[in-house]
Amino acid sequence: MTPTGDFPGSWRPNTSSAVALFEQLRLRIIELVDAGILAVGAKLPPVRNLAGVLDVAPHTVARAYKELEAAGVVATRGRNGTVVCPRDDRWGALAGVAAEYAAAAKAQGASFAEAVQLLAAAYDAD
Repeated sequence: MTPTGDFPGSWRPNTSSAVALFEQLRLRIIELVDAGILAVGAKLPPVRNLAGVLDVAPHTVARAYKELEAAGVVATRGRNGTVVCPRDDRWGALAGVAAEYAAAAKAQGASFAEAVQLLAAAYDAD
């Protein structure tokens, strides 16, 4: 397994943001995986350790990990920890389109919540 280096480094969740702390962490991990900073097989810190570093409740980290696992970004292997999973080509293509959408939304002055609301509406449209 590949080590995660100094993850999370100097990054910390923004406690004054409207975006939930677990969601900020989830998005940060996805960003690092997509950028190749967290490589396939990289072992993420244990929940309690990362919670202490980030000064958040262990439940916050556990929820982020759980949602990342449900999305196939990471896999929890019991005592062996949580590791980054390989991504398929479809995920890479979607990540690229998502990055373009995020950039366009920011350029138009949309908040994160507004961008997500628009995406949800488009996703549910027939």
